[in-house]
Amino acid sequence: MEANKKTVVITGGGSGIGRAMACKFFEKGYFVFVLDLSLDSAKGTLDQFEHNAGMAIQCDVSSKESIENATKIILKSTEVINAWINNAGISHIGNVLNTSEEDLDRLYQVNIKGVYFGMQSALEKMLEQGYGVILNMASIASKLGIDDRFAYSMTKGAVHSMSLSVAKDYVNKGIRCNTICPARIHTPFVDGFIEKNYPDNKEEVFENLSKYQPIGRMGQPSEVANLAYFLCSDEASFITGSSYDIDGGVTQLR
Repeated sequence: MEANKKTVVITGGGSGIGRAMACKFFEKGYFVFVLDLSLDSAKGTLDQFEHNAGMAIQCDVSSKESIENATKIILKSTEVINAWINNAGISHIGNVLNTSEEDLDRLYQVNIKGVYFGMQSALEKMLEQGYGVILNMASIASKLGIDDRFAYSMTKGAVHSMSLSVAKDYVNKGIRCNTICPARIHTPFVDGFIEKNYPDNKEEVFENLSKYQPIGRMGQPSEVANLAYFLCSDEASFITGSSYDIDGGVTQLR
C-alpha cells in the first residue's frame, strides 16, 4: 500500500450499500478494507475496482475474536485507519408478540454488538494516532415507529444512542462519530425479499415499497455512499454527534 494513502474499513462491504461505499472511497483515492461474513462477496467488491487498492477480509462482526483478527490483518497493512464504517447488519420482520427470543438475540448480536466491537477496534487505533472518523449505519427505524420492525428498530435505536455516547466521550480526542439513517434503499436484499415473499405480484409490491418514500422512489446505494464519503472526509470536519436522514422525505413529510 502506498505511504500516506488514506484508509477506510467497511464492514458488510460485500454487497449493497457497503459495496457502493467501497467503490466510492476507492474513487476518492482511499485504500479500502472490505470486511464481510462472506469472503467471496468481499472479493466480489474488489472486482469492482483495482485489487491493489483494497483488501478483502472475512469477518463475522458478531464475534469479538473475528473483529480482533480482522483488525490485526488491517494493522499489518497500514499504520493509520482514517475511517471505520460499521455497515454490516441484518433485518427482521415482526412485532413484539411474534418476535422470538432467538430472533431478538440474533439481531442484538449482529446489529448492536457488531457495532460495539467495531467501534472498540477503531477507537483503540484512532486514539493512538490522535484522529479518525467512525460512521455507523442506523435507520429511520431508530426514530420512527415502523410496522413490524420491533427487533430491528430496537437495534438501530441502540446504534444511534451508542454513536452519541462515543461522539461525546471522544470529541476532545480528535475523533468524530456520526450516524446515517436511511429509509428504503434499493439493494439486492429488497429484490430477494420481494421475490421470496411476493412472487406473484412483484411489480405491485415494488411500487408500493417505493411510494412509501414521499419522493416516490427508493434510494440508491450510491446515494448513501456519497453521504458516507462526505461525513468521513475533511469537508465534514465540524460534524460529530449528528444523525443524517437519507430517506426521500419519510421522517419529515409523511
